[in-house]
Order: sequence, then C-alpha cells, then structure tokens
Amino acid sequence: MEFNNGEQANGEESNEIQQYKVRLMRAHVEREDPSAKAVDDLMLRRFLRARELDIEKASTLFLRYLSWRRSFLPNGFVSTSDILNELAQNKLFMQGVDKKNHPVLVFFAAKHKPSNGNLEEFKRFLVFGLERVCERMPTGQEKFVVIADLEGWGYTNSDIRGYLAALSILQDFYPERLAKLFIVHVPSMFMTAWKLISPFINNKTKKKITFVENKKLKSILLEDVDESQLPDIYGGTLALVPIQHI
Repeated sequence: MEFNNGEQANGEESNEIQQYKVRLMRAHVEREDPSAKAVDDLMLRRFLRARELDIEKASTLFLRYLSWRRSFLPNGFVSTSDILNELAQNKLFMQGVDKKNHPVLVFFAAKHKPSNGNLEEFKRFLVFGLERVCERMPTGQEKFVVIADLEGWGYTNSDIRGYLAALSILQDFYPERLAKLFIVHVPSMFMTAWKLISPFINNKTKKKITFVENKKLKSILLEDVDESQLPDIYGGTLALVPIQHI
C-alpha cells in the first residue's frame, strides 16, 4: 500500500499536515487491526514521528506494536509477581520532573545483576517501568527523562543482550517517549560495552544521549532540572522512590 506523504517545509511539517497523516494512518491501521480504534491520536503521532512522518513505515511499526502488546501483555500490565527478582535489585527509581515537566527516572546500572535473573524477566521489568512512568505522565506530556547512573558498574553488571533488548523495546514499542538520557559516573571500562551497543541505537535516539563528566554532573543536570526537583543524590532536594512504590 502506498501513501502520499505530502510536502515538507524546512524539514518540518505543519501540525495540519501531521493531523492529516494521523487520519490516513488511523484509517489504515484500523482496517488492519480493529483494536487500533482504542488508541488516541497522540500515540499514532508518536509512531509517525519515529518514522519521519512516513505513514506506511509508521503503520507497519504500529501494527507490530499492537501484536507485541497482545502477546507480551495479555492482561494489559506486568504483574509484580512476575518480576520479583528484578524488583529486589532496587535499581529503578522515579522522582521529580524536569523544567519541561517530563518525569525523571533514575537507573542504577551497578545494581543490575544479569547472572541472578533472566532476559525475559528483565524485559518484563523494563516494560513494567515504562508503563508506570507513562501512566503517571503529567497532563499534556508524552516524554520522560532518564539518568543512567553507572557508578560502581563492572563486568559482572554488563548485559549486552539486556541492553539491546531494552533499546529494541524503547525504540520500537515506546517511540518518541524518551526526551533525554543522561549517562553519569561512567567508568572507562563501560566504553567497551558502549561500542557494541551504539551501532543499534538509531540517530534520533543518539541525539538525546549525553555523557556527563563527574565534575560537571550537578551543573549539567541543573540546566534541565530545578534543584527542587533533582534527586538528593545529585545535589537536589528530592528523595528517590522505587518505581514499584510510585
């Protein structure tokens, strides 16, 4: 099936054209999968933006998302009983918002113990976290910020399969949700793993990633997050709360 993608002006398309494309995309995906009727226009627009407003590519990605969700989340959610090992590692927290009102997530990579779990449980844990933050998104917001803290990270924490699975889920099933990713307290040995991961990160996502030097950590974070909303471990005033307690 082919679509007319319209003209672009200065690399960006007007809201009117985006809305027109959303209508075309909706008509197509609802014919292919009637469950798409339950999805709002904002979600369709996120998938469109993830595929440079190409209706055909966005529709293919979105239909794959619907199929994945039925298979991966047959009950519509991840039960905490299915991710007890991952939750026990106490590695994902949510607290505060940035200056654009995006929720802030903090992930402690050194607490991730791949030898103590399995890939399927880690993927379910990731989706559990993504669903939590999306459900609690402030009104009018669609994106969140992540601080990935690598302090204490070593080879026992390295999980290339897990990182690639996380990238795939984020990019394919939660597109245009990530506002920024700050990677902090980066040990030199991590760059070996990064060389294996980075080729799988699409260009749109790469532009959202910032490696932060230790000496500039607080000042860089304060450019995006007010001190009153910054976690206390980074010099702010908010205590971190485990994602399962939000």
